[in-house]
Amino acid sequence: MNYLSVEQLTKSYGDRTIFEDLSFGIDQGQKVALVAKNGSGKSTLIRCLMGEEPYDSGRVVFRNDINISYLQQADDLNPENTIYEEVFDHDLPKLNVFKKYSKAVRDNDEEGMANLFEAISELNAWDLDSLVEQVLSKLKLDNHEAKVSTLSGGQRKRVALAKVLISEPDFLFLDEPTNHLDLDMIEWLEEYLSKSKSTIFMVTHDRYFLEVITDVIYELEDQQLYRYKGNFSYYLEKKAEREENRAIEVGKARSLFKKELQWIRRQPKARGTKQKARTDAFEGIKKTANQNIDKEELEIPIKMERLGTKILELHNISKSFPGLKILDKLSYTFKRQERLGIVGPNGVGKSTLLRIITGEEQPDSGKVVIGDTVVFGYYSQANIEVDENMKVIDVIREVAEFIPLEKGREMSAAQFLEKFLFPRSMHYNYVYKLSGGEQRRLKLMKVLMSNPNFLILDEPTNDLDIYILGVLEDYLKNFQGCLIVVSHDRYFMDKMVDHIFVFEGDAKIKDITGNYTVYRDKLKAELLEDQAERRFEKAQSAKAPVEKEAVKTVPKEKEKRKLSFKEKQEFEKLDAEVEKLETEKENLTLVLSSGEVSSDELNEASKRLGELMLELEEKTERWMELAEYA
Repeated sequence: MNYLSVEQLTKSYGDRTIFEDLSFGIDQGQKVALVAKNGSGKSTLIRCLMGEEPYDSGRVVFRNDINISYLQQADDLNPENTIYEEVFDHDLPKLNVFKKYSKAVRDNDEEGMANLFEAISELNAWDLDSLVEQVLSKLKLDNHEAKVSTLSGGQRKRVALAKVLISEPDFLFLDEPTNHLDLDMIEWLEEYLSKSKSTIFMVTHDRYFLEVITDVIYELEDQQLYRYKGNFSYYLEKKAEREENRAIEVGKARSLFKKELQWIRRQPKARGTKQKARTDAFEGIKKTANQNIDKEELEIPIKMERLGTKILELHNISKSFPGLKILDKLSYTFKRQERLGIVGPNGVGKSTLLRIITGEEQPDSGKVVIGDTVVFGYYSQANIEVDENMKVIDVIREVAEFIPLEKGREMSAAQFLEKFLFPRSMHYNYVYKLSGGEQRRLKLMKVLMSNPNFLILDEPTNDLDIYILGVLEDYLKNFQGCLIVVSHDRYFMDKMVDHIFVFEGDAKIKDITGNYTVYRDKLKAELLEDQAERRFEKAQSAKAPVEKEAVKTVPKEKEKRKLSFKEKQEFEKLDAEVEKLETEKENLTLVLSSGEVSSDELNEASKRLGELMLELEEKTERWMELAEYA
């Protein structure tokens, strides 16, 4: 069943065409993602579909009888509402009835509750209470009576997300849904959406999201739309095939172009029909032959200041705010080529530690010792601080005209901009004309252009598209200095770091060897172990009195509980299978933490690890059941 049909949609700003003649459709139950470079018009396309912005020509047709919800990047919440009032602020019968019933319950209005009982049952709205509690709890919006006007930007974004999820729409539009969510929230949302019956159309740069949730990916490139029927791994594979085929096509066109160009030059002005047809065809060949298909990885042999023996030492660092302890006598010595990731819920002090390291904030006690050779490059979450009337090239030149490379070579500011996907045509654009993602990319470039040997990146992936994330990952892969990354991007963390500080709150910090996936696997293993232990204890405590009673009434009960021959075989087989799965899990963990595998191999290993964990849990539970009687 078709939910959305888009025909020949065109949008432009002045003389700049954003997209032209886009046609596509979305069917019921599909989970679709749109990927494109920043500034290509992803958010513009969603706004056009939702009627938030006019388009030049074309048609957008939704099925009539469906409920649609839209999470946009800039929220449109009522500041006078409480969180609870805002999430129920929908003109939907089910929510309206439940809202009235909830008010009657709070007011202890028995007559009102009785009058609404039948309507609640007819609309099957009894499950809304548990849904609301689950969503608000997972998004850490516990103070339901807090006014929207008192919330931070991140909290408002989470309220907006809760609002669209609670409406349980038939069709859900999401524009960067993971922004302002911590890792636990992102993983919960990923699981929630993957199980949701809603049809979904989303824009996101979270590559694990694209891997787990989506079954169709649209790519907007050069004003054209390409469709890939699969998840992110499939998209990467088929995109590579498409680009390879395109390169072959362009190569043939260039060869033919040279031949036809010679013919054109030899001919007098075309008069015959055949000559004119060949001349017209030449223009199409020329257009194909002139396509730019060159793509290069970002391997920049930068000559950075060599780090000395002493790099960075933290000696008994403590830091607290009223009612919140951040650090408690933290000591750590950084080594050469350190690649540290920092994770944890919002508000536990991750950014505070970075500001203490860079000297922007002072600890309550303790000492930070920085080596003489250290040159920090600090990318913070704050917006870019430059004159919006400056030109892009001047922002970079303000830092340096050239960046020194190995063997006495140099790279100009213009060349560096091109490496980070700012084409020459954008170098003289004014900063105020850039999209939010392009401005953050420019800020990141300012940090990198200063040629640091100790990079500190606080949420560097926010608002960056998957293309520039690939460029940044290529750069950092070849970076020989120290690196500290705070990020909610699991894919990025898996590729960039080799150990992790886990901020658990109340100044508790764990140092985990391995990348983010290794850390999450350890958590899952610990959780499974705890659950198994609790089940075993529960079974043992319930078993004792039952067995005592069984001795009086059924003397042969104990014999019946012995393993049968078939169960013994199953038990022995499970023993070997669990051991084999544990070995495979260790091997996959090593692959994921090595940092030496390709994106495809990383995706494949991560996918297999998820399947393996479920299989291991199931077999371990069965093994423990049989072990009681073995």
